[in-house]
Amino acid sequence: MVRRRSKYLTRLKFFGIALVLIVLFLCSFNFGRFEIPIDKVLKIILSRAIPMAKTWDTSQETVVLFIRLPRLIAAVLVGGALALAGAAYQAVFKNPLVSPDILGASSGASLGAAIAIFSGFGSVWVQILAFVCSLVAIFLTYNIGGRIKKEPTLALILAGIFISSLCNAVVSMIKFMADPNDKLPTLTYWLMGSLGSIEISQVVWIMIPMLIGAVPLLLLRWRLNVMSMGEDESKALGIETKRLRIIVILNSTILTAASISIGGLIGWVGLVIPHLARRLVGPNNKVMLPASVLMGGAFLLLVDNFARTLTAKEVPLGVLTAIVGAPFFITLMMYNKE
Repeated sequence: MVRRRSKYLTRLKFFGIALVLIVLFLCSFNFGRFEIPIDKVLKIILSRAIPMAKTWDTSQETVVLFIRLPRLIAAVLVGGALALAGAAYQAVFKNPLVSPDILGASSGASLGAAIAIFSGFGSVWVQILAFVCSLVAIFLTYNIGGRIKKEPTLALILAGIFISSLCNAVVSMIKFMADPNDKLPTLTYWLMGSLGSIEISQVVWIMIPMLIGAVPLLLLRWRLNVMSMGEDESKALGIETKRLRIIVILNSTILTAASISIGGLIGWVGLVIPHLARRLVGPNNKVMLPASVLMGGAFLLLVDNFARTLTAKEVPLGVLTAIVGAPFFITLMMYNKE
């Protein structure tokens, strides 16, 4: 009876989180310099699928469909992807302090974007090089860490720190050589994270690698529960721990690389949100991973709304997530009763 009640309460919390995300998504259309009532927003969106009388002007339609809708979808996708990657990393490494950039994915993406911006490439190539270099950084990390047989998990983390330091050093060198009047401000702003220039074509493109990365993690989340019991217990239950670890790291890297390539460096989401999801719905990865996706999307939506409205000039997302995430994480750690 108690177990059934606990299961029902967990489901109720999960659907509550989903409802908050939906409401926040709709309300976010009204944030910005150009206010549009929610009813008009719904009509504009539904008019694309259902014929109806036009009661709005062209400027409102342009703002909703081509400026705010791509940005809001991107915020949900990036926030959800980073939170899912962070939750998966924490589960596979059995360490709550692990984040998506622990193996050098973020630093690799920064290097790729820096090379593209310094070379004068367009925004498409900035995203492509950021994505590719992020995957290359993880590949190098895994190969370097895999050569050390003693303490393989620690070796992998240390290899990630080495690759991150190397990538950050090259990025600093590129910033030093970049034109201070043109390329340096562009690179600096990209590194601080923003969704201000997102287009619907970019959102459609980025959904493909995000689905490739997210679907296997969500399908294998019950195996992460088994893996949390330890290597010997997992192998006794038929779980190939080494293969599972590779799959989780690869798919989490794809999620992280895709997120960074479209939004720049947005930190703390993958570290803070899994902790909050774990406290709300429990440590069961079958529920906690999907809850992290929803909460990550809602969190980044909320932060992006503040980024657009706090000051006359848009505040970079990476700055705000750090300002909000760091104190919040410290509070969680201080009052953690587990």
